[in-house]
Amino acid sequence: MKKIIFALSACLYSLSTIAQESSALEISGYADAYYKYDFAEQPNIGTYFANDHNSISLGMIGLGLKKAAGKATFVGELAFGPRGQYLSIPNGDGNSSNAGNSFHIQNLYASYNFTEAFSMTAGYMGTFIGYEVISPAANFHYSTSYLFGAGPFQNAGIKATYAFSDKVSLMAGLFNDWNVYQDFNGVSHFGAQLSLAPVEGLTAYVNFLTGSSDGGADNYSSGTLIDLVASYNFSEKVSLGLNAADYTFQSEGGYSGVALYPRYAITEHVGVGLRAEYFKNKDVEDVENSEFTSFTLSAKLSHNGFSLIPEVRLDKDSNAGFLKKDGLIGTKNASQASLAFVYSF
Repeated sequence: MKKIIFALSACLYSLSTIAQESSALEISGYADAYYKYDFAEQPNIGTYFANDHNSISLGMIGLGLKKAAGKATFVGELAFGPRGQYLSIPNGDGNSSNAGNSFHIQNLYASYNFTEAFSMTAGYMGTFIGYEVISPAANFHYSTSYLFGAGPFQNAGIKATYAFSDKVSLMAGLFNDWNVYQDFNGVSHFGAQLSLAPVEGLTAYVNFLTGSSDGGADNYSSGTLIDLVASYNFSEKVSLGLNAADYTFQSEGGYSGVALYPRYAITEHVGVGLRAEYFKNKDVEDVENSEFTSFTLSAKLSHNGFSLIPEVRLDKDSNAGFLKKDGLIGTKNASQASLAFVYSF
């Protein structure tokens, strides 16, 4: 009898310990809508997001789940609406019968911390490349950069991260082709990220991604991408972000660019920021591709999860690829104003 009581006590203690180590299920989400007016009176600047002209349009609803149990963590995120389905990755499973779907998996992965310094993650993850992200709640500006639009958006794969100290860590992993749930030519991409925090207020990430995608050298995601993301807080009110990247296709061409993000927090709830970007599609043989310069001025008014983002944007295309009011191509300049409504919890 004593042995039975002891066994039951041990079992209850074990279950109690597991329950204490397991965190509550975290539920988060966001939603956005916007109004944009292009001064050429038609959709003109072809970056993500805020594409519709003179329309109060939907972005997307994102719902995320997170659960931690001991050393393991699970994250899942679904997006519903035009921004999630058609502007981040359309029909990611390659099935044309899903063309009418309005949902998309943004994240679905699990992580395990083997030690305080070493962890591994596997699944479908928002990319580690770039400064801006798909979620409208996580960006300061509502419209996005040319560098963001050049991709990738997601990387499915398995990666390992080792923290050498609180200032230096290294991630390395094997990944699918860009933005797909399944890799039809086998896992053929290698990626890595070196994270640095040398002084207080400064963080930097050096990113690398290379590989061959299904379809061979002519596939857009067959190539080598080197990407730098950095930010520095001069004070509690003033910060500066940086994104620079160079991508070379396996066949020919590619792109390079740099964007600066100075920002000033007027109050706890009001901030202003500028994005100044240069983006160049690499020339192919005798074809001189476009050079873009873009200046985006945004304000962000936030309170209790709600953000109002008024924005003005001016772009220039060296090849005069923008549209005039008459709908004819032949102008180097384009401009737009927008007002976005974003809520997150």
